[in-house]
Amino acid sequence: MTRVLLVDDDPLVRSALHLMLGGADDLEVVGEAVDGHDGVRRAGELIPDVVLMDIRMPRLNGLDATRRLLAGARPPKVIVLTTFDADTYVVEALAAGADGFLLKDTPPADIVAAIRKVAQGDPMLSPSVTRTLIARLRAEDGDDRSEVAAQRLAALTGRERDVALAVGRGLSNAEVAAELHLSVPTVKTHVSRVFDKLGVTNRVQVAICVHDAGLD
Repeated sequence: MTRVLLVDDDPLVRSALHLMLGGADDLEVVGEAVDGHDGVRRAGELIPDVVLMDIRMPRLNGLDATRRLLAGARPPKVIVLTTFDADTYVVEALAAGADGFLLKDTPPADIVAAIRKVAQGDPMLSPSVTRTLIARLRAEDGDDRSEVAAQRLAALTGRERDVALAVGRGLSNAEVAAELHLSVPTVKTHVSRVFDKLGVTNRVQVAICVHDAGLD
């Protein structure tokens, strides 16, 4: 059973998510929080496996709350739920180490699937969020970003590069394993090394690096 904590200042959103997740036999909503400060406190009490985190909230926003959660001794997985076009914090949330990025209008079945994937260690990235992030960052210092990205990718071994390119296309660990004829544990090891060598904390950052280098 995957334990889920809902953090959102909108009671209607929390109610809808609670109702939606209640239909999944393997998910249990263990609590709700009304803002980031409350979310950090409730996470400490309830020890959830996955936190669904809004970004724009009073007292403590989702970005800072995510940082605090992931700096703890038993950090949960965090999926950021965002309206994106109106949200200026999402790019920064990448650096905070969130495990998933989904739009709030994502179909219910996809949100449930995302929670399951993240709980199993496969970060879930909304394709539209990834595309918009890449487009936004591409417009900033394009030439410099391309050169830096190429230099970072040059530090990878051939197999690590293959894994990075596959991750950059949005593939999960299981999908990378099938495509490259590797075991899932081996893929996880390669992904960890790619993160370390590229100096990133999540798969969206890998995708951005691959894109900046012109290899997507």
